[in-house]
Amino acid sequence: MGSRGLARLHGLFAVYKPPGLKWKHLRDTVELQLLKGVNAGKAPAPEQRVRFLLGPVGDREEKALTLTATSVPTLTNHPLVCGPAFTSLKIGVGHRLDAQASGVLVLGVGHGRRLLTSMYNAHLTKDYTVRGLLGKATDDFCEDGRLVEKSTYDHVTREKLDRILALIQGSHQKALVMYSDLDLQTQEAYDMAVRGLIRPMGKSPMLVTGIRCVSFAPPEFLLEVQCMHETQKQLRRLVHEIGLELKTTAVCSQVRRTRDGFFTLDDALLRTQWDLHSIQDAIQAAAPRVAAELEKSLRPGLGTQRLPGPGRPWDSSSASGLESCVGTLKGQVAGGSVDG
Repeated sequence: MGSRGLARLHGLFAVYKPPGLKWKHLRDTVELQLLKGVNAGKAPAPEQRVRFLLGPVGDREEKALTLTATSVPTLTNHPLVCGPAFTSLKIGVGHRLDAQASGVLVLGVGHGRRLLTSMYNAHLTKDYTVRGLLGKATDDFCEDGRLVEKSTYDHVTREKLDRILALIQGSHQKALVMYSDLDLQTQEAYDMAVRGLIRPMGKSPMLVTGIRCVSFAPPEFLLEVQCMHETQKQLRRLVHEIGLELKTTAVCSQVRRTRDGFFTLDDALLRTQWDLHSIQDAIQAAAPRVAAELEKSLRPGLGTQRLPGPGRPWDSSSASGLESCVGTLKGQVAGGSVDG
């Protein structure tokens, strides 16, 4: 495979991180599998050198020795002598997941690492499913943490939970406008708000742009959360705070990311697919869609996404502020590869 395999290893792809696995170990595992695939190709034929070898000449009993010119292979570049041709790859990790969380994790290899920075600067939203458990509280907001309190939850209803979620969403959307540094009296701000293009101008606390309950079977409940600038610990704390607002307690039993920007669960490679050919195919498959999403986000009136509300469905992705990458991606798609 060699350098031809590396030529197709420039771009973004998504993997599915299982719970209990640290993101650093995942990255190292993917790098190891890629190096195995790149180095597994047939080695080129060794160079030939002329050597003068001493050997017998003649058919008599007393054979004379003479020097004979012979072509022999040189082994200085043989893998058993100098080791594998490729020993490291540069792989970047997008929005990270902690050890307990699972879901979509975006990786960038080669020149694709530049796109990870662009995705971060674009302040793209991410989707999570968060599972909560009513009736107890722990020191780290996780189900398996040290138990600090138990409480009753018979008074909690679906209507009360939905009311709390609506209040949370409304307060966070007000904070989103504040961190966007927009003058709400201008037409530009109004148009951006209608199209859901309001984004914070810099760093900000966790902002929840949408939250709803999709399953309620006490003591368990399941939330869908759309947010940005979050950590998984903050999402677990959010479950704890929801429990307090409901006059009870709650812990988080699962955090699962279902979308990161324009990568969804359908794009994520399972652990059995962390090999060279699967990753190359994933990079090539994602390149035209990423280019289209980036170009669409830069055109007025396109790539818009309304802020989700109660009973209003969400768009699957949004992107902005990535103009510098569109030309590169379009060239990669036109050329039929993702060479950087």
